[in-house]
Amino acid sequence: MSETNFTYKSNVIGIPLVTIILIWVIYFVEIKLGLNFNNYGIYPKSILGLRGVILSPFIHSDATHLFNNSIPLAVMLGCLYYFYQKIANKVLFIGLLTTGLLTWIIGRPSYHIGASGIIYLLVSFVFFSGIFRKYYRLIALSLAVVFLYGSMVWYIFPTEERISWEGHLSGFVTGFMLAFLYRRKGPLPQKFIFTKNEEFEMLFDEEGNFSPPEPVVEEENE
Repeated sequence: MSETNFTYKSNVIGIPLVTIILIWVIYFVEIKLGLNFNNYGIYPKSILGLRGVILSPFIHSDATHLFNNSIPLAVMLGCLYYFYQKIANKVLFIGLLTTGLLTWIIGRPSYHIGASGIIYLLVSFVFFSGIFRKYYRLIALSLAVVFLYGSMVWYIFPTEERISWEGHLSGFVTGFMLAFLYRRKGPLPQKFIFTKNEEFEMLFDEEGNFSPPEPVVEEENE
């Protein structure tokens, strides 16, 4: 196995796995030591609240919140690094910062925590990337994403007060922008080049009408 293939497979499996383990370890430490990390989340329009741009995706309010985010986060990170390995790091890093900053700008005066914004970022990016690239494999992936997570679209609107719809909306918008920005980078549909077939072209006249040559009939010797 080449070093490139090993790195590629390690990213597809390793990054989602390490991420999920990390957020569970952080939650375990918080519970075990009786701590509350919520204050490290995004607090809009507060300078101190900017630290949540980086820290908030690793902080969750309870085990249910964490469990609900773990599976879709692992699935979407795997999709990102499987289909977009060349730009995955850029998408994740820029998306993390942009989603957090947008939440900081538009959010309500409360602590916004959880990996939901990143999940919305990834779902949006994967979906719109398939559409923008007109690549049938990625369009199929986009349809699968809609089938699995289509109901998530409702949570970009203020449905429940305890849910950070601002973070969801920020992730969704950021994913759309990055999908458009990187639409010509990463996997693209193959372009087929057809070679000319001179024998085939001889079957048509200059106006494109089908005109096969007349058969040659050999005369029999008397």
